[in-house]
Amino acid sequence: LLQGYASEMDNPSLVHLIPSALQNKKEILFGNLPEIYDFHNRIFLKEIENCIENPELLARCFLKRKEDLQIYEKYCQNKPRSEALWRQCGDSIFFQECQRKLDHKLSLDAYLLKPVQRITKYQLLLKEMLKCSKNSEGTAELEEALATMLDIIKSVNDSMHQIAITGYEGDVSELGKLLMQGSFNVWTDHKKGHNKVKDLARFKPMQRHLFLYTKMLLFCKKREENTDGHEKTASYSFKNSLKMSTVGITENVKGDNKKFEIWYNGREEVYIIQASSVELKNTWISEIRKVLT
Repeated sequence: LLQGYASEMDNPSLVHLIPSALQNKKEILFGNLPEIYDFHNRIFLKEIENCIENPELLARCFLKRKEDLQIYEKYCQNKPRSEALWRQCGDSIFFQECQRKLDHKLSLDAYLLKPVQRITKYQLLLKEMLKCSKNSEGTAELEEALATMLDIIKSVNDSMHQIAITGYEGDVSELGKLLMQGSFNVWTDHKKGHNKVKDLARFKPMQRHLFLYTKMLLFCKKREENTDGHEKTASYSFKNSLKMSTVGITENVKGDNKKFEIWYNGREEVYIIQASSVELKNTWISEIRKVLT
């Protein structure tokens, strides 16, 4: 891809074929693919090849390179911009010419998906290895490596949702680490204001997408837009936020074991939150508890 497509964008004999929408947009189309290639070529491949004789050492490669593998997050975050650009100019003669020279059966966009698929494949391979290595040397490290890769996938996935937040005035990067995100039914109960509002609020929940950061809890409304006949892209329009330093939590709500409460300012505002399952509720509660303590 880097030789047959990216470098060709600088090839004087092909310049006239490049559509104007693509001028100076190499970084958008390919993201940090050069960085991913360089990491594998210089470092990771060699380290993995060193494990051919000693497969029990493989897990250490993943644990040692945990930080480096974060480069995939950057790639995935750029992917929506890359896809939008591809939709605009993917059918140009320039790409057809590159594909013909490479003798690729598939067009460039299929290959640009590879890094996204690769980051999810590692954990499958580690799971397979674990199946084959019950109670043998290195099993504990394999389990740790698997947990590490699942963690990276989760943070990639979370960050993909995070970049779709709209209408938040501040800078999300200042809210601390994004710990959890997901959709819930939410009822609000304000002590201020008319009782009527309170009664109405009891019946119909709002659908809210919550983002839990170490410093803040954001409530957003999910909107799905069709991008010119393609897959739906979700965006999250910001509704309100609660500072984690000022909230309290009630873990159980009478009558529904999937509900919990987050309240603000001595229960002046109460948010009743209903998860889709008890397990999910418990995961969120334990994360919130960690932040509060």
